[in-house]
Amino acid sequence: MAYWIKTPAELDERFRQRPTRIGLDTEFIRERTYWPQLALVQMAVGDEILLIDPLIPGMNEALAPWLTDTSILKIMHSASEDLVTFKVACGVLPRPLFDTQIGAALAGIGGGMGYQKLVTAVTGVTLAKGETRSDWMRRPLSEAQLEYAADDVEYLFQIHDTIDARLEELGRRQWLQDDAERLLASVEHDEERWPHVAMRSAQFMDTPAQLRLLRLLRWRDVQARASDKPRSWVLDNELAAVLARTPPADVDALSKLMEGFPKAPRKLAAQVWQALITPLADEAEAPLALPANDANKQALKRLQDAVSARSAELGLPDGVLASRKHLESYIERRQWPTALAGWRQAQLEPILAPLLPPA
Repeated sequence: MAYWIKTPAELDERFRQRPTRIGLDTEFIRERTYWPQLALVQMAVGDEILLIDPLIPGMNEALAPWLTDTSILKIMHSASEDLVTFKVACGVLPRPLFDTQIGAALAGIGGGMGYQKLVTAVTGVTLAKGETRSDWMRRPLSEAQLEYAADDVEYLFQIHDTIDARLEELGRRQWLQDDAERLLASVEHDEERWPHVAMRSAQFMDTPAQLRLLRLLRWRDVQARASDKPRSWVLDNELAAVLARTPPADVDALSKLMEGFPKAPRKLAAQVWQALITPLADEAEAPLALPANDANKQALKRLQDAVSARSAELGLPDGVLASRKHLESYIERRQWPTALAGWRQAQLEPILAPLLPPA
């Protein structure tokens, strides 16, 4: 049964009972801001589903103890964005965490499965999807919204029990704990140090251009956070790539170039110019996006084939062991990626290291 929690005192009262586990989900809005705006928290506690209104003063403070109490297991699905939302709204992260999407992949059920699909796979229940794009900031919420929100945590305990039993059978519980902690750590230190590597256009740039792109993207992130605006509203990828590839001679030339881009931050031209020409203290350590040459393509293909073969041996879906981005970084830097440390390194490094091309 679902209950609408109207006051922090109601949440505090239930917290005194100290359940051993809760199911968690959030609804949030982020289309026009950098930081997500928490609009609703759904919490499964025993046989109850609590629908918690974070717009009520004091509610986020009442939520924090639930999130930080390490005697309470937090069960969530595809938690990364929800974690960011909790960090912004409550100032804390939920630990310990059991992410059912990660767990389903490690258990061999399926990789990257959405909640609805996983519910069907485990329980046979088909959930409605009608309120996915609702306005969750409005009040009162409609009955359809409340029902949809409750469904998002209704089956988390059943899914957890199924996945946890399978992980225990496979000896992979620690794998899930390691991945959950790595996810939490990535949210705690949420600045992307090398954002240029993820931009496809960087592959076609020389080293100086990639470093200029890195400077611009780092500056953009600082501005987006400070102004609470989406990154693309501060400086879109197309203009950043143009400036990195063919930098203007001076700030006046930059201002003139911006006239050809309707969404360019003309008022910030001087700041953009300084970001473009000012080296970063750590840019000498920056990995480079790999150019699509034949040697790199062949090396990447060898590594991908080896990863795919090992995944099949372990019964893991493709993409769980290592992403293309991490393999490219391994080829370029000859250092094992930090993101693949732990059990992945133990599984992969012995078979991938011999496949690297000669230095």
